[in-house]
Amino acid sequence: MAKCFSLTAARDWCYRCSFSNAGLQPTVKDLGDGTVMHCWVPKTRKETKPHLVLLHGFGANAMWQWGDMVRLLAPHFNVYVPDLVFFGGSYTTRPERSELFQAGCVMRVMEANKVGKMRVVGLSYGGFVAYCMAARWPEAVEQVVVCGAGVGLEEKDLAEGMFPVADLEEAAAILLPQTPEKMRELLRYAFFKSPKAVPSCLLRDFVDVMHKEHLEEKRELIRAIPKDRKLSDLPKITQPTLIIWGDHDQIFPLELAYRLKRHLGANSELVVVKNAGHAFIAEKPKEVLRHLKSFLIDSAPSFNKLSSGSSQTTTADY
Repeated sequence: MAKCFSLTAARDWCYRCSFSNAGLQPTVKDLGDGTVMHCWVPKTRKETKPHLVLLHGFGANAMWQWGDMVRLLAPHFNVYVPDLVFFGGSYTTRPERSELFQAGCVMRVMEANKVGKMRVVGLSYGGFVAYCMAARWPEAVEQVVVCGAGVGLEEKDLAEGMFPVADLEEAAAILLPQTPEKMRELLRYAFFKSPKAVPSCLLRDFVDVMHKEHLEEKRELIRAIPKDRKLSDLPKITQPTLIIWGDHDQIFPLELAYRLKRHLGANSELVVVKNAGHAFIAEKPKEVLRHLKSFLIDSAPSFNKLSSGSSQTTTADY
């Protein structure tokens, strides 16, 4: 018998309404090279506000991961929430799988929306993309927030036992769950206190809606993260950078937060969220929002109205 109701699809519809009520609208941009990007953008842009880009991690689409944060941040910023390539409505026929490619796609969407300067917040995998944007286009990215993203990891870390999984294929099986059992395993890794007694039918519904499309391409994205990665090759970005981490993160251990802080030095600030795991943005949303507002608003550089004009940056050679 065909399934007549999906709670996940209904929740997705609720998120769409929430984003719309926060003043955002969905757009689709064909980049002209086989890449199509879906992005939530302001319905009416206010030139007196700075631009804020929110980048999601692995899991559901961007709406699920940023949830109520958009509603709370929209009064202070022109908020842009893209779906990264192979998530939500974004995809490519090109073979590139690096965060540099993802960063280039996001920058081209921002250019299409005439966003010159921006502040970027990256969650987990989105933190890799945000860091890459800041390194590659420093004149466009004013501030960076890295949320639980192991930007400073090295390829050897996996073999040396830093992570609770043995290899990338095991990591992919957890991050891209295909069964209710694997979904429960992901929840145990992601949360300090994982949700209890979630019915298998709900987990199966979530997997069917959120984790079936572009499965192999997402596995390739995971394999590309640590490939040939060395801390000595990681550029030291010059923008003010906030690093936020859950103290019980099992996906990217807290040591990686301290490693990134040491790498960036005095130009960065590290905030450790207590009693929280990798999904600290869901576990401690009020605390995370307080840190984001303190960094992005209270300590931010003065916003120059001219920054909302066309970008001087080119992404032709990403």
